[in-house]
Amino acid sequence: MRCVSEMKSEKLYELASKYMPGGVSSPVRAYKPYPFFTVSAKGSRIYDIDGREYIDYCLAYGPLVLGHGNEEVKEAVKEQLDKGWLYGTPHEKEIALAKKIINNYPSIDLVRFVNTGSEATMAGIRLARGFKERDKIVKIEGGFHGAHDSVLVKAGSGATTYGIPDSKGVPADSVINTLQVPFNDPEALTDTLAKNYEEVAAVIIEPVMGNVGPIPPQNNYLHEVRKITEEKDVLLIFDEVITGFRLALGGAQEFYGVDADITILGKIVGGGFPIGVVGGKKEIMELIAPSGGVYHAGTFSGNPVSVTAGLKTIEIIEREGLGKLNKLGERMQTALREILRNLRVEGCVSGVGSMFKVFFSPTGKEVRNYADALSCDKNKYLRFFHSMLSSNIFLPPSQFETNFISFAHTDADIERTLEAYKENLKQFRGK
Repeated sequence: MRCVSEMKSEKLYELASKYMPGGVSSPVRAYKPYPFFTVSAKGSRIYDIDGREYIDYCLAYGPLVLGHGNEEVKEAVKEQLDKGWLYGTPHEKEIALAKKIINNYPSIDLVRFVNTGSEATMAGIRLARGFKERDKIVKIEGGFHGAHDSVLVKAGSGATTYGIPDSKGVPADSVINTLQVPFNDPEALTDTLAKNYEEVAAVIIEPVMGNVGPIPPQNNYLHEVRKITEEKDVLLIFDEVITGFRLALGGAQEFYGVDADITILGKIVGGGFPIGVVGGKKEIMELIAPSGGVYHAGTFSGNPVSVTAGLKTIEIIEREGLGKLNKLGERMQTALREILRNLRVEGCVSGVGSMFKVFFSPTGKEVRNYADALSCDKNKYLRFFHSMLSSNIFLPPSQFETNFISFAHTDADIERTLEAYKENLKQFRGK
């Protein structure tokens, strides 16, 4: 099957493959026969070099909650650029963004700005180990916490797509202290912590699994995890890189009513620019250098452009609220379930708030964890992805990624998208 883009994207991909592994800068961007190359994006739309326009539900994998090229964010960034774009010193806007985050997250007293979500989870895990003076961590099977060694085990995102959840180049010693349990299974977590009593520093979890999903928590699962970790004297790290400032102003913690000991933020907090955040209670956070003995440093940490974009983005979310956005997501999910049912397509719809996905699951089984996600038909999804692309709808190319809705998506966008789903799912009718 040929990609909908013609010639220019194909030629650029051939050229890119000569200079970059796989022709891309991140594996999930690659798909056969070649990805389209973007020239611009605005609002809910993304435009390729061959003149095609798509309604975008990938949204750079989550950061663009306001849509592409928001004018208020752009003006704030332009104003900052006139003042400089890297200082290597403290600046006042760091304080303003820190206050915004802390005001919206009751579980956070102090924050440390970093550059990416991966760096934030790495620093957060190091902090937990330093605070508890223990080496082991527990992660959730299929949870993606960045591409660093200790968490690149049964990871989601590109690793799952390409069938190599355990990356080559990761020494066995790097993951010997990483234990794993299934999502939505509190009993497994209880058993694992009981068997590793006083060795585990923290449990790190995506409150909504975003890189094999979205897969929401079920049956009070997050409350059970909080209770178990407290009983076992283990820190709870919520990786809210995806859910932070999307499900609610206080992220999944507000949405589900559960507080973490350490919170990891990213994506939306940078307003489309690179950022990561580690936050938590004062007694934990004060262990980070220079206050304490857990080392972290970074040349670009607290970058004034990223901080400016994130600050303006959060101000807009506070002003506009997330109610309408979440209702659009609920509308999409409800309509997609009806389409699958009417067409008798073997699959299910998973989602929460403005995050959603159609899984081609066997017998239409609900997807509750990593194992369920792996049982879905990724080849069928890839055919569907190309069909939707032909209908000018851009979804993430992988079955194991989340679709996102932004403030820029309109009712007309949703209706057009649902018509495309209805038409392109017909090929799987009765299957």
